[in-house]
Amino acid sequence: MGITKFIFEKLMGWKIEGSFDPSIKKAVVIVVPHTSWHDFYIGAFARKLLKTQINYIAKKELFESPFGWYFRWMGGAPLDRTPGQKQVEAIAAIFQKKDEFRLAMSPEGTRKKVLNWKTGYYYIALAANVPIICVAFDYGAKTVKVNDAFYPTGDIDLDTEKLRAYYKGVVGKNAEYS
Repeated sequence: MGITKFIFEKLMGWKIEGSFDPSIKKAVVIVVPHTSWHDFYIGAFARKLLKTQINYIAKKELFESPFGWYFRWMGGAPLDRTPGQKQVEAIAAIFQKKDEFRLAMSPEGTRKKVLNWKTGYYYIALAANVPIICVAFDYGAKTVKVNDAFYPTGDIDLDTEKLRAYYKGVVGKNAEYS
């Protein structure tokens, strides 16, 4: 047993259900619920154990010296977030430039409780012509759950209802925000 697996499973008490289909090299990975900064290291452990490249986007300034190398090493891609940019198209273009790119996003857009998800993840998946993969960090069951790929139909209301169903009963680190 490797050190990562020992820490994640034995010391922290977590497990992983499901896996990423290795034939799907590009996807939008939505992680719900996002209620705590602890989600970062849970995700880092899961990514390592699943042996799957998972990426994220962040403001381009983070990729400058002295820590730019670290953010790239962790799977980051820089994004120009100055006003007037077409963000969905810019992110879809990142997918086109990469052979492998699984973009992790939180559709809540915050770590607080929300009733409605933001829609950027959905429109990015449509524009990039990639599936959406639902991942849950269930602190109640101490389980990272990876679901099968979901291909958006263009009916955002119906699709969002189906996607949200994946997360029924999932408890975030801060349960009151789940």
